[in-house]
Amino acid sequence: MAAKQYDTVIGLEVHIELSTKTKIFCGCSTKFGAMPNTQTCPVCTGMPGSLPVLNKKVAEYAIALGLATGCRINKRTIFDRKNYFYPDNPQNYQISQLYVPICEEGFLEIETADDAGNDAGTCGSGKSIGSKTTKTIRIHEMHMEEDAGKLTHNEAAGISLVDYNRSGVPLIEIVSEPDMENAEEVIAYLEKLRMICLYLGISDCKLQEGSMRVDVNLSVKEAGSKTLGTRTEMKNLNSFKAITRAIAVERERQIALIENGKKVEQETRRWDDTAGESYSMRSKEDSKDYRYFPEPDVPPVLISEDWIEEIRSRQPEFREEKAARFVAEYDIPAYDAEILTQSKHMAALFEETAKLSGQPKKTANWFMGELLRLLKEAGKEPEELTFTPKYAADLILAVEEGKINQANAKEVFAKVVLEDVEPLSYMEQQGLMSLSDEGALQAAVEEVITENAGIVEEYRAGKDKVFGFLVGQVMKKTKGKADPGKVNELLKKSL
Repeated sequence: MAAKQYDTVIGLEVHIELSTKTKIFCGCSTKFGAMPNTQTCPVCTGMPGSLPVLNKKVAEYAIALGLATGCRINKRTIFDRKNYFYPDNPQNYQISQLYVPICEEGFLEIETADDAGNDAGTCGSGKSIGSKTTKTIRIHEMHMEEDAGKLTHNEAAGISLVDYNRSGVPLIEIVSEPDMENAEEVIAYLEKLRMICLYLGISDCKLQEGSMRVDVNLSVKEAGSKTLGTRTEMKNLNSFKAITRAIAVERERQIALIENGKKVEQETRRWDDTAGESYSMRSKEDSKDYRYFPEPDVPPVLISEDWIEEIRSRQPEFREEKAARFVAEYDIPAYDAEILTQSKHMAALFEETAKLSGQPKKTANWFMGELLRLLKEAGKEPEELTFTPKYAADLILAVEEGKINQANAKEVFAKVVLEDVEPLSYMEQQGLMSLSDEGALQAAVEEVITENAGIVEEYRAGKDKVFGFLVGQVMKKTKGKADPGKVNELLKKSL
């Protein structure tokens, strides 16, 4: 008898920590990494008599993200109190949104490879394009809320310490429909959402710092069944790799329970990435368990059509549109355009450098090769690049005009990228300009031929491999200043 086949059904709750300078309901700083409990006030620590005032920028960021994901923006949105008791929750309730969130009924289009693992198949809609499959993932809602504080556990001492710096930091929670079927789709959805947030400039979306947090709701059911299984919620997922592992492990755990005649319990589970397993935290609460009611201290937010249109007018050119334009306007490969637009900041640097140099393909080659290598070696993110595009353009033109050879240009490019050094002056000061006097270069070639008579005879006898040695000797004699192409040309002519 054939083994039963199972479909996996996945929905996500994604918390995005916003990059506003101050918290959602008070004027305290949101700067990451400050000393514990130094960025607090009576409002964000829940002191009696303190009153919250909504930070307008939070609503603007939520509207911008809603527009970017095709959501309906509710013109009247309200806040609610979500009641629960935990040490990092100073008020013993969280100001959130349940009944009328700011954004609803949106979607994201994702792409996955055709051979991506597909172990579920009833939710969402998809179509194949070449070697990739596109699929629409529906967004149920987005809502604004405040973050809780942070607990640091010291197991050896048997104590937990509370830091309220994060309490009141603004969040947008994006709740998807259960339209994802495997880890590949989950990661594609998260990468697309992250890229939109980065292009909007509303969050840095660093999972390792908690500014993007993902809860995975997962269930399994018999293949083709219309009845959904019991879902669990997985927390403490701080990398895409951990999310991928957790999905695989939880799917197999639930299938094992079902096949052994046991029930899957609806619960919240905590993922331990070191052990590669999860453990139960608590029975899963429903909205009734939180005793939601309208927040009395924050009035309804009224959103006019003019305000929405003002925000819409400021929306950036997003990655997909930018990549398509780079291909059309600069005649670079689609792959290069995809890589160059992974960072909005790097895309802007590329475009300005390409325009100044008039050499878009050469600029793309330098960025795709040397720039990415330098970033990797320095352990830096593209957003940390601060060089002047004109300096990079001047160097690229100097290479094209034969003023400096490729090997020396790489040295100068590193100085430009990492230290914002003006290249032309640096090249002159360091003696890196190419030897442009053909007479001097010809003289160096003749000297090498005279000094290496035996090697020259070997070459003339048909031993082509020794030609590289002769080129190297000319380069050594010119202290690396010669253009290798010109050396090849003159050496072959002289031989």
